[in-house]
Amino acid sequence: MLILYAGTIFLGAFLLFQVQPIIGKMVLPWFGGSAAAWTVCMLFFQLTLLLGYLYSHLSSRYLAPRRQAWLHACLLLAAVLMLPIIPDSTWKPGAGDDPALLLLGLLCVTVGLPYFLLSTTGPLVQHWFAQERPGSVPYRLFALSNLASLLGLLSYPLLFEPNFTVSEMSTIWSAGFVLFAVFCAALALNGRGRTPMPAERGNVVRPTTTDMLAWCGLAAVPTVVLMSATSHLTANIAPVPLLWVLPLTLYLLTFILCFESARWYRRWLFLPMMAVLTPVIIAGSTYPSVMPSGIIWPTLLFCLAIFVYCMACHGELARLKPPPQHLTAYYLMIALGGACGGVFTGLLAPRIFNDEYELTLSCIAAVCLVGAACQYRPQEKLLRASRIKVTVFSTTLLGVMWAANAIWPATPTIKARNFYGTVKVKEAGTGNEQVRQLTHGVIIHGRQLLAPERRRWPTTYFGSQGGAGLGIAASRHGDSQHVGIIGLGIGTMAAYCRPGDVYRFYEINPLVQQFATEHFSFLSDCPAHKEVVLGDARLVLESEAPQLFDVLAVDAFSGDAVPVHLLTREAFAIYFRHLKPDGVLAVHVSNRYLDLVPIVQLSASAWQRTAFLATNRSDDAKSLKASTWVLVGPREQLGRFASLRQLPPAPDIRPWTDDYSSLLGIMK
Repeated sequence: MLILYAGTIFLGAFLLFQVQPIIGKMVLPWFGGSAAAWTVCMLFFQLTLLLGYLYSHLSSRYLAPRRQAWLHACLLLAAVLMLPIIPDSTWKPGAGDDPALLLLGLLCVTVGLPYFLLSTTGPLVQHWFAQERPGSVPYRLFALSNLASLLGLLSYPLLFEPNFTVSEMSTIWSAGFVLFAVFCAALALNGRGRTPMPAERGNVVRPTTTDMLAWCGLAAVPTVVLMSATSHLTANIAPVPLLWVLPLTLYLLTFILCFESARWYRRWLFLPMMAVLTPVIIAGSTYPSVMPSGIIWPTLLFCLAIFVYCMACHGELARLKPPPQHLTAYYLMIALGGACGGVFTGLLAPRIFNDEYELTLSCIAAVCLVGAACQYRPQEKLLRASRIKVTVFSTTLLGVMWAANAIWPATPTIKARNFYGTVKVKEAGTGNEQVRQLTHGVIIHGRQLLAPERRRWPTTYFGSQGGAGLGIAASRHGDSQHVGIIGLGIGTMAAYCRPGDVYRFYEINPLVQQFATEHFSFLSDCPAHKEVVLGDARLVLESEAPQLFDVLAVDAFSGDAVPVHLLTREAFAIYFRHLKPDGVLAVHVSNRYLDLVPIVQLSASAWQRTAFLATNRSDDAKSLKASTWVLVGPREQLGRFASLRQLPPAPDIRPWTDDYSSLLGIMK
């Protein structure tokens, strides 16, 4: 029976972490594949997890073991009947629909009940274990659960995604859920005659409100640390695909260590480390120039911070765990804390802050909370109360100084933030070399020379000898030109427009449009007819009548979060539907970490189109950056440019479709 308990918890946690990327990959292309859509998915997962823990707590407290067993077995059967997890295409959003509500409804109908039951597994099975073995301590099963979650996390990008289509992964996952349902139902029905644990026994004390608030806070703060540090890491230090796996691995590892044994967490070690790391992290996130150059040392520093803060919070959380009689209430508060941290970071912070302040705030909160926990139940003599108070006071004072600088900075910066991140306008240089640029972390959305005679020069990746300029030149046949651009940036492509031309930009981020209009002049200087369409480009193009573009430029792949749905075979079918028969598709594939050229080539080949490679070097005098583009169009038009090289037959790489894609095979 011990093996059955452990196997059920392991399989349930593994499937819980597997289903999130699987269902996300299925439905996100329907909703634009944006950060906002994934945030809605994460909100659904967190709230459903909280409901699962609430169900575990209430059913264990108010239902007799026999009734609880039959109820859970019936729910497992109902979930099995809902398989496989394949979303119905009738849920695709149409014009005027609220995509957030549709996405929530789709997730509820497709995976709601299976995910709900998986989320109940940890607290419920541990409760049954404690009932069957009075006097035992079931919390090591929680460490096993987090180990399974870690394996589920790592196996998806490394094993499942590169080798299986989404449909195949859905079938495999559904088969795994059937096995889990059999195990869990066997445990439930086997324990119909269990004796309920008394609410109080001997000197067992009911948890106080302070206990519950401590559990909730010690779960919420490391969640904010994880999410905010990961966002800062991938946006401002190293926009490397799949880098998010490393912080989440460390987060789960701290759960495993702290709940496996008390020997891993030592207050005398981790609280001083937090006190040292806090000013370093605040300085590094506020003034990036003080960080070591390159990406390795800053990445290691932030990963160390994530591990230390999460280890301290989860260590105190493990120290405060109650007797098994109150196990389900304990896990309910942990789930509530995780949900609160996720809602704050994903939904509230982008609305109340104009920059990523939650990283600094969470670090300060972690020191104060762990210090309070040490005072609440002191167990080690090496950290006296006075030392803890000095540490907390110093950290709080540092936070006040940082807040003052954030509110009244010495050098004001034009910046704003929304769902899609923080965008900033920066200026540098003097005289003819003075430039203004728009950035999102380390990703440059565009740069404009401010000298009057130079401000219409195409800059960064859009020079006349690069793919953008050659695409424009190759598709000019008459007096006017119809140009489509996916990704507005600061409107640099408008530097090529002429009177009579029509330029149509597709941009998903409203802030980018606002900043391009208010702080840059490419759009206002353009004499052509200009249109900016807000929304995910693929969804908008899918709903529009053919635009008959002479050239369609796609510029959306410079960061770590590559919008895969814009590179699939089905996406290229949409692009070609909007191009004239002799039109040119120009895809910007400059990326430090991914080789996107073969993916574009394969998608073009699927529709019998010829692909050419365009590369150019940096030119500081013209503020140009090295770039790589793939141009797809008629050979007779593109072949006349000597700088273009026709790509050889597609390499032996699996083409990307809406049903299959993997970053692992194209990483440089």
